Formats: sequence, C-alpha cells, structure tokens
Amino acid sequence: MIDHPVLSDEQRTPPQAVADAAERGLELRREHKRGGAEVGIRRAGQLMSQEVLSDRDIKSMYRYSARHVVDKHGKDWNNKDKPSAGYIAWQLWGGDAARDWIHDLRQTLREVGV
Repeated sequence: MIDHPVLSDEQRTPPQAVADAAERGLELRREHKRGGAEVGIRRAGQLMSQEVLSDRDIKSMYRYSARHVVDKHGKDWNNKDKPSAGYIAWQLWGGDAARDWIHDLRQTLREVGV
C-alpha cells in the first residue's frame, strides 16, 4: 500500500503522549489481567515504538476512537484502583492524546480524498 504524500513521516509518527498512554495501557493490562484485544496489544506496541503510521493505520485508529469514545461513560472508567476494561483498551490505543492527534490526520486525508 502506497501512502498519499500529503502527510509527512513526522506527522505520521505518534507523539510522545500517545506512546506514553499506550505503555500505560499495557502496564494496566498486565496488572489487572483484562482490557483490549490482540489488535489493541499490537497497536500499543506500534504506538510505543513510535512507528510511522500508514493511511490504513490512521483510518483504523480513527474508527476505533469513534466507536469507543462512548466507553468513557461506562462504570469504573475513572477508577484508579480498578479501571474498566474499556479504559485499559482506550489507553492501548493511545488514549485521548491519540484521539485528538488521529482526528486531525484523518481530516487531512479526507481533504485529499484518501
């Protein structure tokens, strides 16, 4: 898959806040033994490594955040001692920082028809 040249590698590289959230998600998953599917674990590794994302990755992350933002209203989302599985999964995908970052990238891709 060839990515559209509209986004630079720098723009496609997860910011540190996204990498940190993904790392925290993996820590929480180990500690609580729940949260996130295999795809979320793989995504967390990609984000922690700050790999350059493809158009496909950007679209996938955008769809994830759009589907799962409602999880923030679930039980134990803000429970520091026993966070919900949804909270843990959200962190695996880079948390709020990723949602904001990906939204802007996705918008840029849409503007050029990708």
